[in-house]
Amino acid sequence: MGVTDERQGTRARMRGGLPLKGAFRLRRFGDIWHKNALSAVIALAIPDLILLALGRLDLAVYTSAGAMCALYAHGLPYAARARTLLRVALGMIASVGVALTAAGLTRSTTVLIVVAAVLAALHKVVCDAARIGPPGNVIFTFMAATCAFMPQRLSEVPFHLVLATAGAALAWLVCMAPGTVRPDGPQRIAVARALEAAVRALAAAARVPATAEGPVEAAGNPAVIAGVPAAAGVPAEDATVSRARHDAAAAVNAAWHTLLLAPAGPGRGALERLLAHAEESLAMGSAADADRLAAWAADADRLAAWAGDLRRNRPLPETGLTDAEAAELTGIAVERAARRGRPRLLRAFHPASPLFPVGIRVAVGSALAGVISMAAGVGHPYWAIVTAASVFQANAVLSWHRALQRGLGSFAGLLLFTALLPVSRAGQLALVLLVLLLQFVTEALITRNYWLGTVCVTPMALLLTEFPGYQPAGSLIADRWLDTCVGVAAGLLSCLLVTNRRTAGRIDDALRCVAATRAAAERLLESASPGAGDRSRARGLLVTALVELREATEVAAGEWWQRALPEERIARAEQQGHRTLARLAGPVRDPAGIESAPGS
Repeated sequence: MGVTDERQGTRARMRGGLPLKGAFRLRRFGDIWHKNALSAVIALAIPDLILLALGRLDLAVYTSAGAMCALYAHGLPYAARARTLLRVALGMIASVGVALTAAGLTRSTTVLIVVAAVLAALHKVVCDAARIGPPGNVIFTFMAATCAFMPQRLSEVPFHLVLATAGAALAWLVCMAPGTVRPDGPQRIAVARALEAAVRALAAAARVPATAEGPVEAAGNPAVIAGVPAAAGVPAEDATVSRARHDAAAAVNAAWHTLLLAPAGPGRGALERLLAHAEESLAMGSAADADRLAAWAADADRLAAWAGDLRRNRPLPETGLTDAEAAELTGIAVERAARRGRPRLLRAFHPASPLFPVGIRVAVGSALAGVISMAAGVGHPYWAIVTAASVFQANAVLSWHRALQRGLGSFAGLLLFTALLPVSRAGQLALVLLVLLLQFVTEALITRNYWLGTVCVTPMALLLTEFPGYQPAGSLIADRWLDTCVGVAAGLLSCLLVTNRRTAGRIDDALRCVAATRAAAERLLESASPGAGDRSRARGLLVTALVELREATEVAAGEWWQRALPEERIARAEQQGHRTLARLAGPVRDPAGIESAPGS
């Protein structure tokens, strides 16, 4: 593609503007939102009620910093969860320690804004590099920025850090406690998600007829998913099929990663076997005839039944794995997790890293928001910093959506705060219970859409400022709204000015990976008699490569001020990759031979 084409592609992308579509779409409730909610409420309630009884509710901000660690790592097996929560706690305590030390050393608002902005950038880069998952960097930034603007003496910092450490220790215990009742719960849920995603992919494909040229290919359809024109000469695919297949592949990959993190045990082999079957369904073609439709319907019913058994803690199916099959499945999981889990933290801070511009964005936007808030005379500039930090997403379009969600949610949240004033001013016990209730509801609503969660987050943040003592409601509401507007505007401005052109380089890498894995798979298919294990391994590697290509495309398509995407190459690579997947499809098990294993 020439320079002229690239410039035209960039101008076309800019003319398209920032879309509204999808910003406020409601999703289904998350399947484990109640785990996050209950863990956070318990970890917050115990220290809050103790401090309330002691008459020192002003110290709750420090215990809350540690208790908020209970929001993380709920999708991980318990052994991995223990390690991850420890790292999260250490990161939170270190961030709070830096913020408190800065607050003890200086009263300069400008210096504290710079400290909070730098911490926000570090949180964003580290959380994205480590793929820590929701709620990501925002909780770290919220607690650190809050503590940075808590006036105190240096001599008080050690005690406050002890309180934060105690809160983190309690959060660790709360999050690990369910493992004593259902030790394989996270693995079961991960595999159930993959099975359910495969069912949705089968259902979507069954509704799409074959084309004149043959089965409709899962090309990812950039015209629908990425928001860019379809490539010339590339047959378009139904958007629902494309999205369902991609979601299923991503769920399968995530489940493999989860299983690898789990210790070997009697149930892991059965879960791996079920997951291999879910992956096999990704190699489907289209509804070309009645027999295939009937087979898909039976397959979908079987997958759905297995998913239900996993979620209800029923006995696992006994698959009768041979040693060779078990070793092969484990090898697939090891290789995939290795591809995802290579150390990224140090590389993330290299100037050539795709995350480096993201860190610069967050630092610039957060600092700008704090300075504007300070200049406007707002009493809580850290609110503007946190708002700006929450806006930054994978690309400019997603950041635009997050800004809209934050603005709408904050406005509605201020109305809710006003309505709750009679309850919150009824006494400190009512104040604490109201904060805990809002925390619980937040975890439910935020899984549907970020703006719904913000409706509860906004009054909760305002109520937390009243733990040391009640403040004028009018000034709190005015400060919060001004800081929201300033933070949203500064975050968006930073997104548009500090570009991330390296996202296109990620696409180039992904295209090369797809080409290499597909070529290896084709060589395997051309060999005399490829074994089932080799075919399964090749299929897994190709699925991983295709998932990375689709995710890289979606991120790059929402970024402004960059060269045009190689849309035709992307579509062709995905088409050819899925054709190869269909050829690799082969039976990995005999469903009729699967029985429930008592005691699994």
